[in-house]
Amino acid sequence: MPYETAKDPPDSVRDNLPGHAQEIFRAAYNNAWDTYSDPDKRRGDEGHEEVAMRVAWSAVKNEYHKDDSGQWVHD
Repeated sequence: MPYETAKDPPDSVRDNLPGHAQEIFRAAYNNAWDTYSDPDKRRGDEGHEEVAMRVAWSAVKNEYHKDDSGQWVHD
């Protein structure tokens, strides 16, 4: 289900990502949720939520990375 507010994503997102990265995650997740709602648009037997999560994390990783201490930092 799409995330309507900043408090909706899972703890793994809220507890680890900086605010801007959380915004990227939520926007990408919601977009992927809409885009891949049709099973024919997904590969193999991947689930709707699985695809949306993968797309969202990929979007975050386009602008952020983990530093040596394990903190997410902007590129």
